[in-house]
Amino acid sequence: MSSGPPSGDTAAFPVSGAAVDLGSNSVHLLIAGIGSDQSLDPLVDESVFLGLGDKVAADSRLGGTVRAAVVDTLIDYARIARDLGAASTTFVGTEPIRRAGDAATLARDVEAATGLALHVLNHEEEAYLTVIGVTSGRRIGRETLIVDIGGGSSEFCIVGPTKPPHAVGLRLGGASLTARHVSADPPTRDEVEAMVVEARTSLDAAPESATLEIVAVGGTASNLLKLVPEAMSGILTTETVAEARRILERETAAQVAARYSMKPVRARLLPAGVAIMEALLTRYGVEEIRVSEAGIREGAILAVDQAGGAWRDLLLELAHGWRA
Repeated sequence: MSSGPPSGDTAAFPVSGAAVDLGSNSVHLLIAGIGSDQSLDPLVDESVFLGLGDKVAADSRLGGTVRAAVVDTLIDYARIARDLGAASTTFVGTEPIRRAGDAATLARDVEAATGLALHVLNHEEEAYLTVIGVTSGRRIGRETLIVDIGGGSSEFCIVGPTKPPHAVGLRLGGASLTARHVSADPPTRDEVEAMVVEARTSLDAAPESATLEIVAVGGTASNLLKLVPEAMSGILTTETVAEARRILERETAAQVAARYSMKPVRARLLPAGVAIMEALLTRYGVEEIRVSEAGIREGAILAVDQAGGAWRDLLLELAHGWRA
């Protein structure tokens, strides 16, 4: 999605911060104000698809051309944030940057060009920021599993009222599953089933939880909601996931993109998202998964606002919540 800087509009709250997430599929900017209740008022929410995960999977590095594209994007995003008066701008790199052999070179290039650090997060840090984004800093009243489904990996974090958050990262993502199993468009039933089988196997390493509530975040989850009107309340059930699978097995990515207003590259990855959702429902024995639009970028803005430059050192504490 690309909203760009507004013309003449102002946020309901003063612009508090900006965050940019370098993910497997997109480089995504959020600029927002923060209210007294820690709610975010988005002013700019835009992304560019750079396919960093595919590049790293193929070459184990980004390479000069892709690094230059990332730097140019971050220069532009930093300028937008600065022009809108953002008090802070935070760059975070996730799965593709963790795996890139030239990540250190990219970090040097980014800092030289923008004056801002690129924070390459480990799985736990990524999960904690996602928790902060989903909860807006509230303490959790009952045990909840928050799952961030990315292109190359997924982060799982169990949070509850009486124990510290517990995070696990798995190499399970929509882009990587698609690359390994899908060649047809639309994917065949056998191809989708192969992704379900791999997802279920991968989830053997997911954290144990007796939770009755699962919250999924990320573009995969939010775009699946668009396919089935019954799911637009923000809940994916066993039935709506099954209906989404039927749609994706009979319509091409181009047809899905046109019909449901999404990017074709995102539509191409949705069958893998269905496979992961099916596996999650089975693994935890639940009937539904709640979808949250908030995630790592919201978490980064809130964490920096709360803890300043020490935000990475305090992530575990922040993920447990700082307000009732």
